[in-house]
Amino acid sequence: MHIRSKSFHDMQPIPSEFAFGKPGPDGEPCVFADNRNPHLTWSDVPDATRSFVLTCIDVDVPSVGDDVNQEGRSVRSDLPRTEFVHWLMVDIPAEFREFGAGSCAEGVVPHGKQEPFGPPGSKQGINDYTGWFAGDTDMAGDYYGYDGPCPPWNDERLHRYHFRVAALDIPSLGLDGRFDIGDVRRAMEGHVLAEAEIIGTYSLNAALRR
Repeated sequence: MHIRSKSFHDMQPIPSEFAFGKPGPDGEPCVFADNRNPHLTWSDVPDATRSFVLTCIDVDVPSVGDDVNQEGRSVRSDLPRTEFVHWLMVDIPAEFREFGAGSCAEGVVPHGKQEPFGPPGSKQGINDYTGWFAGDTDMAGDYYGYDGPCPPWNDERLHRYHFRVAALDIPSLGLDGRFDIGDVRRAMEGHVLAEAEIIGTYSLNAALRR
């Protein structure tokens, strides 16, 4: 399988229109961005494909948040990292091959999108902004669908966002309601025919954006 995007090139920066946060016009380290999903299209699909799963995961999230977005401090590049899920979509029909830019997400929705748009029959799980905003009364909620990059503005490491499509030999993962990446990975086990990914980068650190 192969996947590509008109919105960004592999291992190149993701434009801020596809991010959750961007540098502010008056020097603010971060303000809300357009938060549109990027264009994605894939090809060379196995003949036995009966559905697709789409994920977007940041693999460079700090494992310890003590220094995150703290003035006068920085998140060291050598700090151990973990994952942050930005998008989960399952049961994408086998005949489907392309998402237009902004077709599934546009704008930051406080408390999270509850019924994000997707292909007929598809389902979208919660992303990790659900946990990130859990203690924020203005933003807390279940965040379904796509919400884009917003890495710590004081992080010394460039973040990498893995957009991955998996072709499956079953039409549905049988997931309903509120599901997360763990549920998706368990349900996919033994059913993946092929995978393809494209990686975009993003940073709010002024030194890394030059």
